[in-house]
Amino acid sequence: MPKKVDHEARRQEISEALWRLASTRGLDGTSLRDVAAEAGISLGRLQHYFRSKDEMLLFALQHINRLAGERIRARIEALPEEPTPREVLRACLSGMLPLDEKSRVGVLVGAAYFARAVYDEPLRAEAKDGIPQLRALFAHQLRRAAERGELPPERATEDEAMLLISLVDGLSTYVLLDVYGPRTALRLLDLHLAHLFGTEGGEDAAASSGAEAEAGASARSGAGARSGARSGAEVESGTEAGPGAGSDAAATSDERPAPPSRPGEDAAKAAGRA
Repeated sequence: MPKKVDHEARRQEISEALWRLASTRGLDGTSLRDVAAEAGISLGRLQHYFRSKDEMLLFALQHINRLAGERIRARIEALPEEPTPREVLRACLSGMLPLDEKSRVGVLVGAAYFARAVYDEPLRAEAKDGIPQLRALFAHQLRRAAERGELPPERATEDEAMLLISLVDGLSTYVLLDVYGPRTALRLLDLHLAHLFGTEGGEDAAASSGAEAEAGASARSGAGARSGARSGAEVESGTEAGPGAGSDAAATSDERPAPPSRPGEDAAKAAGRA
């Protein structure tokens, strides 16, 4: 009998070959032939799975969003049985940062997609799609925190949720540019959450002598790195692990998404699309 081929698995393997190339040289300079060579298959075989580069790019973006969602879901599932809103927010936000090699590649690929999606309508639509959901889910967690007396009610807004997304976008950019290291980025995230929730950091505090040394080394990298960071921040102002966090669609204040069955569980899916 002929060997049965798992076509979905093969498409995912091709996507991962594309990501490896995109994370080192971007997308515009990557051809179908390059991806086929990276995946170890012929160009004709690749075109059996994807008829065009645009089709391949869109599938690969959807696939990396799913993987990011799974990574964040795992963080949420590792929390206590009934996680607090702050714990859910931190799990989602830290999961969007490039804290290890796998998540770093994801953010690099997201940056490559962002640069292309600005001029590519199908990619831009896919990239933007998850942002209103993510903002609404973060706002829902902020409202839960306010109801529990853990957050001033005036901070439980869609605007505050968007500021959280934007904070992670900026920190991700600076980690990619080696302005900050992962530990410092996480410390700054915890510092913001401490200010937001009116505490001194508590269980989330991640400050350490290593983080401070990391920040000092980044400062010594010079004006050139800082200039690059500013340019990168402009490019990345709409994206995290994915390229589309610059959606202009505003979630209205009377939107109230249904509470997830387990606090924060559905946030993983939305965060993966961000």
